[in-house]
Amino acid sequence: MKYDFTTILDRAGHDSLAADAVPFDVQPDPDVRKIPMWVADMSFTAAPPIIEAIEKRLEMPNFGYFSLPDSYFDSIISWQQRRNGVTKLSREHIGYENGVLGGVSSAVQALTAPGEKILVHSPTYVGFTRTMADNGRVLVHSPLVRDENGVWRMDYADMDAKLKRHHIHLAILCSPHNPCGRVWERWELERAMEVYAANDCLVISDEIWSDIIMPGHKHIPTQSVSADARERTMAFYAPSKTFSLAGLIGSYHIIYNTYLRDRVVRQSEVSHYNDCNVLSLHALLGAYSPAGEEWADEMCRVIDANHEYACNFIRDNFKGVRVMRPEGTYMLYLDCADWCRKHGVTIRELQERGIRAGVIWQDGEAFMLKDTIRMNLALPHSLLEEAMQRLKEKAFV
Repeated sequence: MKYDFTTILDRAGHDSLAADAVPFDVQPDPDVRKIPMWVADMSFTAAPPIIEAIEKRLEMPNFGYFSLPDSYFDSIISWQQRRNGVTKLSREHIGYENGVLGGVSSAVQALTAPGEKILVHSPTYVGFTRTMADNGRVLVHSPLVRDENGVWRMDYADMDAKLKRHHIHLAILCSPHNPCGRVWERWELERAMEVYAANDCLVISDEIWSDIIMPGHKHIPTQSVSADARERTMAFYAPSKTFSLAGLIGSYHIIYNTYLRDRVVRQSEVSHYNDCNVLSLHALLGAYSPAGEEWADEMCRVIDANHEYACNFIRDNFKGVRVMRPEGTYMLYLDCADWCRKHGVTIRELQERGIRAGVIWQDGEAFMLKDTIRMNLALPHSLLEEAMQRLKEKAFV
């Protein structure tokens, strides 16, 4: 490996929600080291080209007002072309957003009324649930279904029925899917967009995980599957998930449809808080450089090895726990219903056992599926091995 994915960082006390917080009422036993495996950021050393880009900017000791330079837009256009094969993307189609959820919120506010229903798939990213509730919108869930191989699939008939029954004209698509780890194939997106088009439904496509794709899979931008999808879809991206830059803030939208773009941009502007941080700008320039791309590719191979190890360990040692090896993202979604039933243990009891053992994982039920746990595998492999051994000895017993 050219880059460092093995150093164990002691992030506690260094502005780290993952390391400093515990998302449960119980605390780890006092004699164990916490292993953060919950909130979706990485426990890796930051990519060197990002550090270098920020350090170079710090050589100019002034941080006054600024405008986004051409290099910002050129970097995004080049990145999207190299990573996703995107063509005919120009500066006018790109707009800065303080965060993907902020952009999603702006689109929802611009295109729907309070009380209006919006279609999402379940399991559902918890950020969608909270953001829609904050905006007074109502989520309608179309459950993903597992096929004979345990792969999560969209239920197109259910989507169509609910769009019609509830007169829904805006949907949120998570691609790749969090927490299930699906990387939708082109035919799946084509069928989904046909359902949306048939029901005159606009689409918000959250593609923040689009760079974290495992070998053998490929991210397909939702806007690329048809001419109609290009005009119907508002897509949101960010380097923050790929390069663990959540603390620096910074995302962007790609919207080709002029009317939709004008609506979303105007809604984003009215808060007067949707402005880029100068260090976030230079972090993106470093991330989207050739060296940043090299780091990202290596990171994906590290994550894939973690996926393989964790899924094999779970199948060998936690009989009754269902898990699909992720095709993208670094999140693992554990369905513990059968295990809990067999052992007479509630999901809360199981979760708390893990916390007491120092494995800080996340309540999966917040993602709208009972008896589940979400785990973050973006950590050094040695820590993952330690966490799994602790779970074997202290939780799944």
